[in-house]
Amino acid sequence: AWRGFVDRLLLWLGGLTLACSVLFFIAYNWADMGRFFRFGLVEGALVAAIAAYWKTAGRGMAAQVSLMVATLLLGVLLALFGQVYQTGADPWQLFFYWALLMTPWALIGRSAVLWVFWLTLINLAVLLYYQAWGGIFGALFGLDFSALWLLFLFNTGALVLWELGAGRWTWLAVSWPKRLLALGSGLPITLLALFAISDYRQVSGAALVVYPLWLSVLYVAYRKLVADLFMLAGGCLSVMAVIIYFLGEALSLYSEPGGLLVLALLILGLSAVAVVWLKRVHGELGS
Repeated sequence: AWRGFVDRLLLWLGGLTLACSVLFFIAYNWADMGRFFRFGLVEGALVAAIAAYWKTAGRGMAAQVSLMVATLLLGVLLALFGQVYQTGADPWQLFFYWALLMTPWALIGRSAVLWVFWLTLINLAVLLYYQAWGGIFGALFGLDFSALWLLFLFNTGALVLWELGAGRWTWLAVSWPKRLLALGSGLPITLLALFAISDYRQVSGAALVVYPLWLSVLYVAYRKLVADLFMLAGGCLSVMAVIIYFLGEALSLYSEPGGLLVLALLILGLSAVAVVWLKRVHGELGS
């Protein structure tokens, strides 16, 4: 098992470092290269990666690595085009067009890694877009927090679709992408709940309504329907953060050393309760 793991790890690391080396080689020798040589180098490596995918008949780990290398080189090509012709005024466009152009490869490759990378690019594009321009959510939830709302909705929807697809396609039935999506869903709504507690006048109170609904759905989905201890532990961590922050704000415990001691004891107590409950759930799952 260790030999198989190291074999796969070296294959992925070799492919990723090969793609990154093209980027660093061009960046380091930028002044000594003409634009046609830069484009030819990147496009030649891109064609070689696609040829490697075709050579493996689109099957196996080597095919996934080849397609991932091609995807990374596609991003290098877009960045090179933007740098040479000065088209990158809005950074979010790079990640959006990168995700848009790699979509056919993600559909063809049927690889969880490619889809997670696609989702990461969309998250970056959304974050950069709202940082620069805001959007329709700004009028509803406050301009500074509109990106968090959209990231929460997007990642939650992606998690639901992934769970539904996992029952149909075996390549989606892996746990780590779902856990990453749950993190992408839970972190924004937890931050929104914390911001709503600290300044409810600036942040929409919708977070205080959506947050408990999200927790309820999380509990039902990963306690009753599909047992997943990681998801439940993440929910416990989120609840602990919100409770501690609420008590610290309500009782003004941050300003005095004694208050910080009280918060530390509360953290220990809540952690103990969460650990006891999670161990009991784990015992139920094991039986």
